Amino acid sequence: MEWLLPFVGPALVLGALVLSWMAGRLDRLHHRVEKASAVLDAALFHRSGTVVEIASAKILDPAASLLLLDAAHRARASTDEEREPAESDLSRALLAALADADQVRRLRADPSHGVLIEELSDACRTVELSRRFHNDVAAAARELHGRVLVRWFRLSGHAAPPRMVELDDSWPPALS
Repeated sequence: MEWLLPFVGPALVLGALVLSWMAGRLDRLHHRVEKASAVLDAALFHRSGTVVEIASAKILDPAASLLLLDAAHRARASTDEEREPAESDLSRALLAALADADQVRRLRADPSHGVLIEELSDACRTVELSRRFHNDVAAAARELHGRVLVRWFRLSGHAAPPRMVELDDSWPPALS
């Protein structure tokens, strides 16, 4: 039994170091998820604001403008539970209103409207990339939450695993 004592101390130190590293990694991942969520929220807000600008500029037909305004206002006014369906509805409204590639080309060619169309294209691209980045970081955190040592030693404390953001962030192909 005495021959075991020199191994117990270093094993305990090594185990404590591994647990400390895992807890730190989990904490960093949670911070990254929070930052990615804030970036995604800002991107969604910017996209809906750009949609409101386009709909208010009277460059589309009245029905498309009304459809876009309604979807953008519902997306901005939605609660956390309603957010993903409302943003998906905005994406579908964009697909419906800007489905005509010839119309989008004409709008892009007009100097005053082209800026708005380019801004919308950038905003849609930013939403798509922000959601992907958020979900990548959230998946990494969820994977770490599922590890046995994290569960046994309660390294996540009372923090729940981060939620994935599932929304339709597709955008009209004519904006590409």
